[in-house]
Amino acid sequence: MENRMELRFDALPQNEAFARVTIAAFAVQLSPTLPEMADLKTAVSEAVTNAIVHGYGNEGGVVELIAFYGDDRQLTVQIRDTGCGIRDVEAAMQPFYSTGDGAERSGMGFCVMQTFMDAVEVDSTPGEGTTVTMRKFILGEAGLYRERMLDEIG
Repeated sequence: MENRMELRFDALPQNEAFARVTIAAFAVQLSPTLPEMADLKTAVSEAVTNAIVHGYGNEGGVVELIAFYGDDRQLTVQIRDTGCGIRDVEAAMQPFYSTGDGAERSGMGFCVMQTFMDAVEVDSTPGEGTTVTMRKFILGEAGLYRERMLDEIG
């Protein structure tokens, strides 16, 4: 069985929190652990912030949040924008890279996403926009208990 959701919202800074709450409400169906939920919310926050700040330059637009999972408990989240796109994705994924003036941005957004998710892919075309696809297996409380039991056995 697959479950899927799609949401479109204005690229406004206050909607970053809306995206975090929305992905949490969707993911709760998988009974994630608190650390899994925190990881997911942080990664989505970073991706949405990148779309708003770098994709649209805080000038407005639309951000899409798409999420789905199947029986394998792998949650896939996509954040899409139709902003300026990224000229050099490989460079943008390096630590401390930023298109901002450096005063308020650390350039660690993609690194944070990679740290908290199992996989992060970025597809971008200059002048057309960016899609960030993130995947995470949600073990949940039952999976955490199973891992602990297997560790104790041996």
